[in-house]
Amino acid sequence: MPLAEAKVPVLDRGFIFGDGVYEVVPVYSKVPFRLEEHLNRLERSLGAVGIRNPYTREQWRGIIAGLIERQPFEDQGVYFQVTRGVAKRDHAFPKDAQPTVFMMSNPLVPPPRVQVERGASAITARDNRWLRCDIKSISLIGNVLLRQLSAEADAVETLLLRDGKLTEASSSNVFIVSGGVIKSPPKNELILPGITYDVVVELARAHSMPLEFGDITESDVRTADEIWITSSSKEVLAVVELDGKPLGDGRPGALFRRMYQLYQDFKREVMRAGRRERISA
Repeated sequence: MPLAEAKVPVLDRGFIFGDGVYEVVPVYSKVPFRLEEHLNRLERSLGAVGIRNPYTREQWRGIIAGLIERQPFEDQGVYFQVTRGVAKRDHAFPKDAQPTVFMMSNPLVPPPRVQVERGASAITARDNRWLRCDIKSISLIGNVLLRQLSAEADAVETLLLRDGKLTEASSSNVFIVSGGVIKSPPKNELILPGITYDVVVELARAHSMPLEFGDITESDVRTADEIWITSSSKEVLAVVELDGKPLGDGRPGALFRRMYQLYQDFKREVMRAGRRERISA
C-alpha cells in the first residue's frame, strides 16, 4: 500500500517501548543481496529478545520479493521490522500478542563519487549504549544521539570508544589500517555484526590483504594510517579527518582505494548478477 495509508496501533509495543528488531537488505538490479544472511541475523535478533518469528523463510522471501518487484527503482534498501505486537502498556511480555511486521523499500543511493575520492570526516565519542549491541533492535535512541553529535559537527559518523577501545560507529562498522595491516575489533555483544563488514573481510582474505582482529585502543585509532567505515548504504568509505584533525596525509589511503575498487567490482559482477555471493580465495 502507499506509505501514507500504512497504520500501526498506538499501543503497539514497538511504538510504546521500542520493543522490536529490524533488518535492512540492500538490493542491486532488483536482486536482494545476501538475503539468507540477513534472515539469519533477523532470527538471531528475534530469538535474543523472545519475539516469535511470524513467517517461515519461504514466506519472508516471497514477501520481500513482492515488495522489491513493485518498486520502480532498480537499487533499493528494503527495511523491515518485527515488534512484539499490540497489548496494554505493561513492561512484562503479553501472553497472546501477535507480532507486527512493517516493511518498506526506498532507493539505495551510494556515497557520491566526490565524497569517496576526497574522504569523509568523523568524530569520536564514548560508547554509552546498552551492552547487547549485537541485537539489531529498533530501540536506537543511543545510536541516534551519538549520530547527532557528528551531524552537528558536519561529519558523516561518530566512532565509538568503550573503556578506551574501539567498538563500532553510530550506524557503521569500522576498520583501521596500521602498518599495512587491516584491523578491526572482533565480533562480540558490543558490536552489531555487519553484512557489508563480512564482504570486506572476505575480499581482504581473497586478495591476500593482511587482516587482524583484536582490541583496538583509542591511541590505535588516532594514529591509524587509514580508517574505513562500512555499511549497506555507505559501502566502504574512508575517514580522512578525525575530531577536526587530518588522518594520515588527509586523503583516502592506498589500501582503501584497492578495497573500494574490489568492492565495486564485486557489486557489479556478483551482487547485480544474483550469483552466489561467497568469495573464495
